[in-house]
Amino acid sequence: MRSIPTARSCPFDPPDELGRAREAAPISRFSFPDGHLGWIATGHAAVRTVLTDPRFSHRADLVRPTLAMARVEIPEVLPGMFTRLDPPEHTKYRKLLTSEFTLRRANELAPRIEQIAESLLDGMERQGPSVDLLRSYALPLPSLLMCEVLGLPYAEHDRFQHDSDTLFDLSASEEDTVASWLSMIDFLTTAIKVKHERPGDDVLSRLVAGGELDDGELVTVVMILLMAGHETTSNTLTLGVFALLEHPEQLAALRADPSLVDNAVEELLRYLTVSHIGPVRTAVEDVEVAGTLVKAGESVTMSLAAANRDPLRFPNPDVLDLTRSAAGHVAFGGGVHLCTGLQLARVELRIGLTALLRRFPTLRLAVPAAEVPRRETMVVYGTHSLPVTWDVG
Repeated sequence: MRSIPTARSCPFDPPDELGRAREAAPISRFSFPDGHLGWIATGHAAVRTVLTDPRFSHRADLVRPTLAMARVEIPEVLPGMFTRLDPPEHTKYRKLLTSEFTLRRANELAPRIEQIAESLLDGMERQGPSVDLLRSYALPLPSLLMCEVLGLPYAEHDRFQHDSDTLFDLSASEEDTVASWLSMIDFLTTAIKVKHERPGDDVLSRLVAGGELDDGELVTVVMILLMAGHETTSNTLTLGVFALLEHPEQLAALRADPSLVDNAVEELLRYLTVSHIGPVRTAVEDVEVAGTLVKAGESVTMSLAAANRDPLRFPNPDVLDLTRSAAGHVAFGGGVHLCTGLQLARVELRIGLTALLRRFPTLRLAVPAAEVPRRETMVVYGTHSLPVTWDVG
């Protein structure tokens, strides 16, 4: 395989080519854009091995790009880019963030998440009976929450959401990408300056007060948290609602038994897996993966979406079943780079789905499913919009 396919024949399934690759072998040859011959892991066990084995590195100076994403002169490693570091350098940042994104902290935020959800649903009712669910609900819910958690001004959400979309868009021009990069840095640099002068009760203020990170590191750390925190959750929520509307028997089961929602969230994460490109690791010594020898210096890109549809791990994996145990899915990655905010994402998805389905029992698509525009050129998969409608009165 010479490039990771992004087009999907079904809006909820991984690209067909990835499924065929997994059926042929759990790990197979892959030609990286720089000409390096490496591997692509599509089997669940193979992906878990690469994610968790410390002999695979995430260091930016070792990892090959999955796509021709280095189309602009943006540094590979910035101060504070903990997602491109290995322990022990990575550990410093992880320790600072772990206490901010625990399950206990996520549950403490649940009442505020419910308030935000209900307020947005009130707005949908006033605007309705037809809205774009993404822009009216699924995007502002995690975006507003992340701004409050991090201590960033939500009043500038149009700006940073535009910049985030551009930076995640593989088809964006070099000019637009650089402009969004500089805009995001300016936005966060200003926010950090404010925290130095007027700290509050938020993650950024506590990081500033702790003094362990300089302002350059803070910009990068908060950028990662902000972009990942609202992009993945908003697209999972939007695509999850889309999938439920297209699987009415599953939607009916969830409506009949709202206590199923936690299990439903895990199954939707497995079934949809919005992070459809990467991650990538490089072997620092020879490692055997699923019976295949990966030599030192060779990179392995992974398809989390294909791994989560592996029939050797999940029976009937292409069936959406909200009652199945989806434990062990890799939608949040794994190993030392397991998603920092996974507990918060789970709570947001649980509350977001529950509140929406309770408020709008007749919710349905406002356009044919084939007309829903997909984010196939984006690093994070989903839809560009989700037109929905409901009965009034």
